Amino acid sequence: MAAPIDLELKKAFSELQVKMIDTQQKVKLADLQIDQLTRVQKHAKLTHAEITSLPDNTRLYEGVGRMFILQSKEEINNQLTDKQRTADEKIKELEKKVYLERSVKEAEDNIREMLLTRRAQ
Repeated sequence: MAAPIDLELKKAFSELQVKMIDTQQKVKLADLQIDQLTRVQKHAKLTHAEITSLPDNTRLYEGVGRMFILQSKEEINNQLTDKQRTADEKIKELEKKVYLERSVKEAEDNIREMLLTRRAQ
């Protein structure tokens, strides 16, 4: 009777290992994306700090691809705020993936303990 349970546990453990490897890869990618988004946030904050000291009627050039577009200070400020907000949202989303990776790791540990307990009996 213990043999079918052992086979089920081993099968569950191997499936969980596959999921764990997939999740680890996703988390590594998420970490890279979080780093990149953090740099975007930092750049936006620094640019915003530089722009705030300028007079309100100042027009600035913004690089878009290979062109430069003349825009008002307010438009550029709005774009920077949007970039920061978007980066914040994406970082929160990606941090959920890190949490999922930890929960999959805990489940893998639980199944490993169950296997060891079965073998000890």
